[in-house]
Amino acid sequence: MAAVSPFRQRAAAALADPTLQAALSRAQDGFVAKRARALGALPELERMREEACTLKDHVLANLDRYLESYEAQVMRRGGQVHWAPTREDACRIVIEICQRAGARLIAKGKSMVSEEIGLNAALEGAGLEVIETDLGEYIVQLAKERPSHIIAPAVHKTREQIAELFQRHHGYRERLTGVAELVADARMVLREHFLSADVGITGANFLIAETGSNVIVTNEGNGDLTCTLPRVHIVTAGIEKVVPTLEDATALIRLLGRSATGQEMTSYTTFSSGPRRVDDRDGPQEYHVVLVDNGRSEMLGNRFRPMLRCIRCGACLNHCPIYAAVGGHAYGAIYPGPMGSVLTPILFPGGTDADLPNVCTLNGRCQQVCPVKIPLPDLLREHREIQYQRGITPPRQRWALALWGALVRHPRLYQILTRWVVGALGLAGHRQGSFRHLPFLGNWTAGRDFPAPQGPTFQAIWREQERMRRTG
Repeated sequence: MAAVSPFRQRAAAALADPTLQAALSRAQDGFVAKRARALGALPELERMREEACTLKDHVLANLDRYLESYEAQVMRRGGQVHWAPTREDACRIVIEICQRAGARLIAKGKSMVSEEIGLNAALEGAGLEVIETDLGEYIVQLAKERPSHIIAPAVHKTREQIAELFQRHHGYRERLTGVAELVADARMVLREHFLSADVGITGANFLIAETGSNVIVTNEGNGDLTCTLPRVHIVTAGIEKVVPTLEDATALIRLLGRSATGQEMTSYTTFSSGPRRVDDRDGPQEYHVVLVDNGRSEMLGNRFRPMLRCIRCGACLNHCPIYAAVGGHAYGAIYPGPMGSVLTPILFPGGTDADLPNVCTLNGRCQQVCPVKIPLPDLLREHREIQYQRGITPPRQRWALALWGALVRHPRLYQILTRWVVGALGLAGHRQGSFRHLPFLGNWTAGRDFPAPQGPTFQAIWREQERMRRTG
């Protein structure tokens, strides 16, 4: 018997976990409903999506020019830009900055690119203490887990689980129960770290070439404290985050908040433009930007280029039936959901679960809700085609595809066989209306019945309607 893939093992465990299922159900309903309300009140939505798609494509076509402009503006304002071709380079650069600054404690704002490059582990391996300051990231750090969602890292946790974590790590005898109590508790603990940190590290939602500014959007204010209180501020960002102007950034911010959390705008939108100036009352003494490539340049020149439009809103995860059923950890990757299934084989080649591009149902909902119109189902099909060409696709699936291909190249034979199979299944299942078990469909019938065909085939119905239309 063939070994069960890692994804299928993790997915089976997730489906059998009632606590996880309850947490996912509550979170998904909230995300989807809030987004629908926010975007339903935006009559110019489709125009904005089209303009955002055009803008991102323009930037990607001229990425070198905009990155050079951004670097020049950062340097003009007293900051430094560091280029990191790989994730190892990025970690090395950040560690060297911290060591030169004599840092001991690092405060981190939320940053998916820092997760991508494995920054926390690298910093801790260099003897530095790292504290996540985003509440969700702080929770998963205490639990020694990865984020399970790109905008809500602890979406898989229930309030009871969070209360147990805080009690164990914060040393309380009595467990806190209310949301407000838990938030206040985390705020009190993190406040000391903000005041003591030597270096603050944040991500970037956008980098503005016109001004050399870094933009982050948050709902907790931790990003502001992380980039202003420590004496050194380090920004880690993918090279695709650059946009030409402040106006372009604000246009994308209008889409980002609504698509991600259903807000017209997040509680905090923070612009950082270099180190503290002479007349500034606060801010870092040093300002560094680490621009991470890690496979992005290669994507610019191949069929996966549209994925670089992504603004990390998480809408595709929130509307994906697979993610809703198994959560983010089942993917076993930094980026879960549809966008992760496209990105992971590119950013982490050779060591990824081959099932990831194949877990999608290709229902197309992710593409419909994407604010920058990334054709996610098409890109997942591209991965499947590459797997087939490289012989990665399992033998049974290859045989089935070969048989299917042979049949569809002979339409008459295909139609005859289809009528025969549909007729036989309809006759066999006419009494109960469905099948509890069917050969070769065990994975389907293990969890649900297979409906028995009703009436003629689609092609027969189509031909009849065409005949009736012609005859009037």
